[in-house]
Amino acid sequence: MKRLLSAILAFYAVLTAFAANNNLAGKNIVFLGDSYVRNHRRPSSETWHAKAAANLGMNYVNCGRNGSSIAFDRTKDGFGPAMTERYKTEIPDSADYIVVIAGHNDTGFVGNETEQNAWSEFCQGLDTLLDGLRSKFPDARLAFVTPWAVDRPGFKEVNARIIEACGLRGIPVLDMAALGVIKVNNPEFRAKYFQGPNDTAHLNAEGHDLLVPLGEAFIQLIGTE
Repeated sequence: MKRLLSAILAFYAVLTAFAANNNLAGKNIVFLGDSYVRNHRRPSSETWHAKAAANLGMNYVNCGRNGSSIAFDRTKDGFGPAMTERYKTEIPDSADYIVVIAGHNDTGFVGNETEQNAWSEFCQGLDTLLDGLRSKFPDARLAFVTPWAVDRPGFKEVNARIIEACGLRGIPVLDMAALGVIKVNNPEFRAKYFQGPNDTAHLNAEGHDLLVPLGEAFIQLIGTE
């Protein structure tokens, strides 16, 4: 895994140098998601995506909402409608780049054995979101970021489906699960880099800093597509 990560980072370094001639400064980049984007109880300015956008001189828009889901309406739980509806009113028409970051909420439903229709609902919702974003924002560059590789039911299936759906549409994916930079299943790592020792979703400022170079390179990769 270390060799894979090193190779990927080296590849991104080349892309970063290539993309340096592309002027991203002043472009509007929007991040849509749940508490991975909102950053739970910490300021969104501490997130890797906020810091990467700032380094690139981009206008950063945070459309994260704690508890939000790609496919499932969680209004009754106090977390609002699914992202399949949220994007229609929350993402500004001026968006040049739109990055969706998937979190724990869809995986929780998919991994719950009592949710009989959860898998089909997630797949349909994901397709609806991707096609809806492309239709509403035809000139924006789209990208996706997967959840961490959390050792719980539902995560592997959700990650694989995201990669498949985005691949069919030519949408770049930053596969956080495969990269393994965030060692979410390691208690010592969580104690140091997450917002709590039992937290598996929310990085602290130091945890986000681990992802800034990778996230910045990924944004530049989107800019070269």
